[in-house]
Amino acid sequence: MDYKDKLSRQTRLSNWFKKKHKRPDSIHLAQDFFADGEEDKEEYFFNENFVQPVLENDLCFLSNEFRIFVGTWNVAGRSPVGSLAVDLDDWLNLKDAADIYVLGFQEIVPLKTRNVIGAEDLTPATTWNNLIGKTLNDLYGSPLLTPILKQNSSNDHNNVGLPGTRRNYVSAVTETPIIDQPELQGVEQNAYSKYMLLASKKMVGVFISVWMKKELVRKYCISNVKVCSVACGIMGYLGNKGSVSVSMSIEGTSFCFIAAHLASGEKNGDEVRRNYQVSEIFRRTSFPRLLEDDDNPHPLTILGHDRIFWFGDLNYRLYLEDNLARLLIKTEDWKALQEFDQLKKEQDFGGVFEGWREGNVEFAPTYKYSASNSNRYSGGQSAKSGEKQRTPAWCDRILWYGKGVKQLSYFRSESKFSDHRPVSALFSTQIEVLKSENQTCVALSNILPALLPPANQNVSRHHTCIQKIIVIRLYYQTISI
Repeated sequence: MDYKDKLSRQTRLSNWFKKKHKRPDSIHLAQDFFADGEEDKEEYFFNENFVQPVLENDLCFLSNEFRIFVGTWNVAGRSPVGSLAVDLDDWLNLKDAADIYVLGFQEIVPLKTRNVIGAEDLTPATTWNNLIGKTLNDLYGSPLLTPILKQNSSNDHNNVGLPGTRRNYVSAVTETPIIDQPELQGVEQNAYSKYMLLASKKMVGVFISVWMKKELVRKYCISNVKVCSVACGIMGYLGNKGSVSVSMSIEGTSFCFIAAHLASGEKNGDEVRRNYQVSEIFRRTSFPRLLEDDDNPHPLTILGHDRIFWFGDLNYRLYLEDNLARLLIKTEDWKALQEFDQLKKEQDFGGVFEGWREGNVEFAPTYKYSASNSNRYSGGQSAKSGEKQRTPAWCDRILWYGKGVKQLSYFRSESKFSDHRPVSALFSTQIEVLKSENQTCVALSNILPALLPPANQNVSRHHTCIQKIIVIRLYYQTISI
């Protein structure tokens, strides 16, 4: 191709872009870009007034800070009630709002036989999502059209997340991957809502719900949102115990959130069952690559992610007699009490969560309280007739793994809704965003989000186009407009 031909092609490309740029439909813009560029890609010639090639030494990774709230709460099989909104407000600490809220629940249904082996009922999950969405968005005086979890034709549980994103499901019994793309009812939330639901997953009583600021969903590339459930309760394969997990990538950083409910009991050897269930969750949790996935690689296992958060009713107890434990609790000597914490001991022995981190536990044990509306631990000298004798313990925990994570706070809330107290942690972390040091260049990924189609349209092709653009940019040593 001679110089005149190059100039001619450059002029046509420039005119094409100016014409297309006037169109509000970013989907058509991206599709036409790749349709025009499929042949003779090597022949692109860019005028410096139109497109500037970005050399490899112009590239840099910017670290943008995210604040992630992680919470866990065993609600003892109770359905949420209207007055619980006050407790949620306290638990979510909305005065210090986070960018992402990741909430894990245990026992959102009673662990009775019909709930464990019967058909999955998504009504409790929908009710909790309604209340969470209302709590997060009412702070800003805006109503929310909450997402609806619609049951599909299979027996697996449903997930609601980004529009048009394919989801991976793992059957709680067979572990056979089930591909599903549920109708995303209610995802087109009120234009004034602050947070939107990215993913939601229920397995019997274990439930996870992930929310993110709406403005950040539009600003950053959120990809490969997948869910997985692992049942390891009765006979090792029923869902009264186990985990539900969410995998996702924000720009170039991958995240995995695991909400778990492990084996109960405070007899000698019960900690071994808990350790085994943790190992099973590690082994059986997977996020397989699908034919419908984009070209960007994503982690297949828990430990393949950059940032990992594991939380829930882990049920680890205290290696301490009941009366001595209650004495240390009365004096609020948390440091001395931690010397007998079963989870810490198992970590030190290398039995579980080796290399994982947890913040300083500077609050009272979260389990087991006598009854709802009570500040008294179950059992002890003042135990009522028929009351269960349980040594108080830090059953509800939040751990993390990976670099670039800083814990800002770790606390419990004082809701008396159940026999557990909810626990929360606020984290600061970074995500990697590819940018150019050449300030005269504007990336395509910064232009297209401003041309989003109306909220009531399916935007799955828009996300696909952005992902293709990223791949092509890397192929050409990154092209920025």
